[in-house]
Amino acid sequence: MFDLEPIHNLKLEVYEPQELTTDISVKNYLLFSEYEGEVCAFVCETHFAQASNYYTKLPQEYPLYMLTEESYERLYNRFLELRTDKAIETMREDSDAPSEEEDISLTDFLRTSSDILTSEESAPIIKFVNALFYQAVKKRASDIHIEVQEKKGEVRFRIDGMLTKNADLDKKVVALIVSRIKVISNLDISEKRIPQDGRTQIKIAGEVLDIRVSILPTFYGERVVMRLLMQSSQIPQINELGFNDTVIGDVKRLLRSSHGIILVTGPTGSGKTTSLHSFLREVEEPHKNLITVEDPVEYKSDNIAQIQVNEKVGLTFASALRSILRQDPDVIMIGEIRDEETAAIAVRAALTGHLVFSTLHTNSAAATISRLADMHVEPFLISSSLLGILAQRLVRVLCEECKEEDELAENFADDYGIARDAKIYKACGCKVCGYSGFSGRRSIGELLVMNDTVKELLKTTTDEHTIKTALEAQGLKTIAMQLKEMLLKGETSLDEAIRIGLGHA
Repeated sequence: MFDLEPIHNLKLEVYEPQELTTDISVKNYLLFSEYEGEVCAFVCETHFAQASNYYTKLPQEYPLYMLTEESYERLYNRFLELRTDKAIETMREDSDAPSEEEDISLTDFLRTSSDILTSEESAPIIKFVNALFYQAVKKRASDIHIEVQEKKGEVRFRIDGMLTKNADLDKKVVALIVSRIKVISNLDISEKRIPQDGRTQIKIAGEVLDIRVSILPTFYGERVVMRLLMQSSQIPQINELGFNDTVIGDVKRLLRSSHGIILVTGPTGSGKTTSLHSFLREVEEPHKNLITVEDPVEYKSDNIAQIQVNEKVGLTFASALRSILRQDPDVIMIGEIRDEETAAIAVRAALTGHLVFSTLHTNSAAATISRLADMHVEPFLISSSLLGILAQRLVRVLCEECKEEDELAENFADDYGIARDAKIYKACGCKVCGYSGFSGRRSIGELLVMNDTVKELLKTTTDEHTIKTALEAQGLKTIAMQLKEMLLKGETSLDEAIRIGLGHA
């Protein structure tokens, strides 16, 4: 039985017939799955000739169906992932360290644009590095850390903002892995004494992934940190960031302004850059000129002019901003306001009719006004140029499958103003959440909108506490209040809420 009419939108699961070698059938583009209660073979138009040739040699007959390219690609990628998972298991079982000779052969491998899951390279180091990227994507890691100690090395993944150990490495293997990463990032593999920064691009299961690489020499050898970056198409919309409806509504209202500054603040790793890029996505229109200055450019976009800061040649935030203002921009995004000069130019740009987005490292919206005043921005300029300040955090959300009631939390109830009979949950860990107890993160934020009350206050003071008290009286929901809400709804644990800022004044 053979159906030549391509089947649309089929979401098939992998099936491996015992009498066949899966690797060989995948190599010949003939895939197997269960369809309508029986095991069937599937092909696509592109690889039909090779697949049907192999099909005729099979020891037994299977119903054969044609799939659309999209459905076939989905099933094909599942087979590749299965093969990679098996390879990782084999590598874990086989603890023989690769021979020293491989260090020489590594330099011969040049970066390729092919999908790493289809790679047939036999060198164990290449397989290991490819497997690392694959595992990191599968576990939703944002960073891969390869660290070296006195007697061994270690791989750790940053998942939902927390580092978790992934594997121990032999000391000799670490140098080979670092060399391989240098090769694919176009870095100097002979230079081991100074820090190096690079970028690479890999393709996993049809998805292109940008990776930022940082190599640092330490006492025991080089350590590597790789940041996995999203493509611009994967940047969430504002209402997908996780903020409550009031904040989203107010932010969208601010983004409709034609000029002024909108600041996003928070500690490192609180999602500031993602928020800024989702703002850019919101205001992006064919008739607008959007320019960004970043250090480094994290999310590449086709419709925005992006400038990479390069301090070695004197291209700082301030010097880039001065040149940008001659480029007739409508919207300017500054990666970070780091100094007085950048702050002054940003304010000037906002006052001369540009919409400016930027970030600052402060803990609350009210503290940002004090920081700008410390950077010698006059209070009257703050009130006339600033539209709003969004202070944000990323909070880990408890896994619904395994969270348990936290009996010990009652002991801390009074410290954090929680009712003693409130039901609070804690993280446990199960297979679904990778034994972390959490599944994903959510943004929470407090939004200070420059209204008449704040402008009136700025005439007399820039004191953080005074501004915060006045805003709370007007109904501002602070980060601590939102954390308490999440805690009482059973969405996060007490430990996580304290880590993020519950109980902070």
